Amino acid sequence: MVVYTELSDNELTVLLRQGERLAFNEIYNRHSEYLYRFAFNILKEEEECTDAIQDIFVWLWENREKVQATSLKSYLCAAVKYKLARVIRGSKRRAEILLSHPDVKEEACYTEDALEVKELKSLISQFTGALPPRAKEIFEMSRNEYLSNKEIAVRLGISEKTVENQMTIVLKKLKSNLGKMSFWSVLM
Repeated sequence: MVVYTELSDNELTVLLRQGERLAFNEIYNRHSEYLYRFAFNILKEEEECTDAIQDIFVWLWENREKVQATSLKSYLCAAVKYKLARVIRGSKRRAEILLSHPDVKEEACYTEDALEVKELKSLISQFTGALPPRAKEIFEMSRNEYLSNKEIAVRLGISEKTVENQMTIVLKKLKSNLGKMSFWSVLM
């Protein structure tokens, strides 16, 4: 018999994808309280927070087969952030909420987010290390030095179209490599 309270988030995520309702219940029990506190810290409205968190968990269950999170906590925190952004945009209290929270406190999510960013940087570094020298040079000039395609073309003595083609190829490969991390592939 499986003791769900003893499983890791990764193990629960696998079971969730398989439609295990008890795994979903454990995820809810494990994460709903701090997600609610995080939301309440911003909205200060019990009903809106409860609705937002419930919506996220309904969405999680309905889309369980698609969940590809390397960190369930970060995944859920990101979902709350996006949900709250939509709630705030549609709220009559929008100005009040934004004025009272210029620096939204996200302590509960920072550590996990930092780990996700570190993992992402590592994956990108490995990816760029395996690129052909010219493609790597173009990618790094674009993403690290923030040069335009035209500036890169001038600096390297190649056509702007060549730069565009190289970036298109590199970004497609990068998205493909990061496709397993659905959260990050959205940001690319």
